[in-house]
Amino acid sequence: MMEKEEIFSKVLRAGRRTYFFDVRATKADDYYLTITESKKFTNDDGSFHYKKHKIYIYKEDFAEFKDILAEMTEYIINEKGDEVISERHQKDFKKEYNHSDNGETVSQDALNSTDSFTDIDFDDI
Repeated sequence: MMEKEEIFSKVLRAGRRTYFFDVRATKADDYYLTITESKKFTNDDGSFHYKKHKIYIYKEDFAEFKDILAEMTEYIINEKGDEVISERHQKDFKKEYNHSDNGETVSQDALNSTDSFTDIDFDDI
C-alpha cells in the first residue's frame, strides 16, 4: 500500500518511544489513521537504530477501537492507578512473586537469599 502525504499529524514523545498519529488519505480521498511506535535502541558501539511498528485504523473501525481503547485504559487505571510501577521508573522497585505453596508473597531479594532455605539430609528420606 502506497502511503500518501500526511493530512494531519501529532507526535507523542515518551522516553525511548515516540508515537506518531497521522491522518492519511486513501486513493479514493477518504481518510484513515496510522499510529506508529518508534523505539530507539543503542548498539554496543554507541550507534543507535529505531524499530517501528505501525497500525492502520479505518473509519469503519473508529467507534469500536475508541470504545475498546477507553475500556482497556480505564480498566488499567481502576486496577493499578495512574502511578507508574516498574523497574525502569522506580530505582528501588522490588518485584514480588506469589509463592505457590501457601500463597505468600515474597520479593526477589527473598528469593535470592539463602537464609530462607533449610538444610535437608537426604539420608533421612
